[in-house]
Amino acid sequence: MSGLNGNSPRNSPRKTFSPKNSPRKTNTTLKQLLLDSRNMTNFLDSETEEMLSVISYCSFTDPQESPSLQDLKRLKLIQLLSIIKTLIRPLDDQVLSPLFIMLSSNLFRPLPPPIHSAVSVLLDDDDLISNPTPSWPHLQIVYDIFLRIVSRTSVESLRIYIDHAFLLSLLTLFQSEDQRERDNLKNVFHRIYSKLTFYRPFMRKTMHDVFLHYVFETDQRHPGIGELLEIWGTIINGFSVPLKEEHKFFLNRVLVPLHKPKGMQVYHRQLTYCVSQFVQKEPELGEVVIRGILKYWPITNCQKEVLFIGELEELVETVDPQLYKELALPLCTKITKCLNSWNSQVAERALYVWNNEQFWKMLSQAMEEVFPVLVEGMEKNLQGHWSKSVKELTENVKGMLEALAPFLYSKCLLQLEIQEASERIEEMRRKEIWEKIENAAM
Repeated sequence: MSGLNGNSPRNSPRKTFSPKNSPRKTNTTLKQLLLDSRNMTNFLDSETEEMLSVISYCSFTDPQESPSLQDLKRLKLIQLLSIIKTLIRPLDDQVLSPLFIMLSSNLFRPLPPPIHSAVSVLLDDDDLISNPTPSWPHLQIVYDIFLRIVSRTSVESLRIYIDHAFLLSLLTLFQSEDQRERDNLKNVFHRIYSKLTFYRPFMRKTMHDVFLHYVFETDQRHPGIGELLEIWGTIINGFSVPLKEEHKFFLNRVLVPLHKPKGMQVYHRQLTYCVSQFVQKEPELGEVVIRGILKYWPITNCQKEVLFIGELEELVETVDPQLYKELALPLCTKITKCLNSWNSQVAERALYVWNNEQFWKMLSQAMEEVFPVLVEGMEKNLQGHWSKSVKELTENVKGMLEALAPFLYSKCLLQLEIQEASERIEEMRRKEIWEKIENAAM
């Protein structure tokens, strides 16, 4: 009966959480939550207001502003970057819209024309005269802000503010003479390519156009070709096999012609990497590249010749061995012309390729066709080259050729002697004819 009267221990908890006490505790909790929520909203609003204030101040650019104002702007940009780094929530349109206006007003500016012609570009990057951007101290922070915005903002939000016109303006900035700006721009451009996948075809096409314009339509140097090729190197690395026709077209019609400009020494390292990526994925493409390099072989630029010889040596190592027989004659003919060069650096570099085992394998595929060319080149060097080191290297290569096929070397040497004798006879005959003509005219 006590249980029915509510006095049993089983029913005692009902008294502890009775309807009399529960409303007071519930009301206190809800009140606290509302206060916390209101304080958080106020905090977020104040943070947003602070960001908008800083963005508004940094949106106006004046190249003639005093150093003190430039320092103040830089401090404001550092403050904005610090706020963005510590943000937990994603940025909304209220902030993104003025933020992209600020980025555009600072980044998209007229650039001075290139200060060097393609003819005057030297081989080493250290030899290039840099032209630093005066506004770089604050531009660097702008690029840092831009990179963070692209990294942490959703694709849907970025799509609103980054369109084709925006991407074209970014691409124009690769003409900046400041190496630091191009490096930061490369990181931002590649991050956009990685994240906004629906823009990839457009971005590839616009980079195609920059390359083709540089190769075929202008003589001016483009400072950003190397950075664009670095972006392409990562893109090509991600191509699946078999390669699409679009990508093979890019190799044949864009990358190979990039060997043509006089100033290609500056970006040759990046170009070689892109080309090698294609050949590693499909070794049969090596024929297209090798024939293209031979087509654009320089006539008077010894630095380019040395680079091309090194690139050919790397390609022979990765090209499909089934192509050796087709490529042996044109390739060895060009190497022989180089080892006969009066420039000792070119001649020595051409002779050093015969330390590569793959060249001997290629030679073995077409010995009858290639040996006469090589023997003539060896004998020409030994008889008349001015450089002692070139003659010594030629002797070494000649010894290896004789060891490989002594009978064939002797046969080619005999044919060469007969050819030279017939040429001397022909020369004497021409002289006699001219003497008769001169005597008849007297």
